[in-house]
Amino acid sequence: MAVIIIYGIIKKTPIFDVFIEGARDGLTTVYKVLPSLLALLVAVGMFRSSGALDMIVYALSPAARFLGLPKEILPLALMRPVSGSGALAIFKDLINTSGADSTAGRIAAVMMGSSETTFYAIAVYYGSIGITKTRHTVPAALAGDLAGLIGSAIAVKLLF
Repeated sequence: MAVIIIYGIIKKTPIFDVFIEGARDGLTTVYKVLPSLLALLVAVGMFRSSGALDMIVYALSPAARFLGLPKEILPLALMRPVSGSGALAIFKDLINTSGADSTAGRIAAVMMGSSETTFYAIAVYYGSIGITKTRHTVPAALAGDLAGLIGSAIAVKLLF
């Protein structure tokens, strides 16, 4: 902080005025992004509470079994692109029930570090600059999330 203040003094920049302007711009960004984030949070809450996540996991279990993936990681794989906090709650439950040293626990841990909350990031970054048409962003990001899931499983199988 001292370096920034000293640099501002050397450049004869009105430091406090620039700070206030940045804070004002930050609030404007929050104002633009808040509706998207609120809609995303409500949708995630409804998705988890409705039992839709459990139904999708049940439907995908045979495919996961065929690929050699533990079915315990499916809820995490489905929630991770949508909600970081929802994924963290599922991850915590998975670690508590399966254990950190289990195959499912290890795959989940690697997956948490190798994937992104895709829809949250799109809502924040695109919402802040007013982009409404995401074009290829969502399919490409979801392909990256799928690659993270598959790569996590392969890495755990090879290393443990």
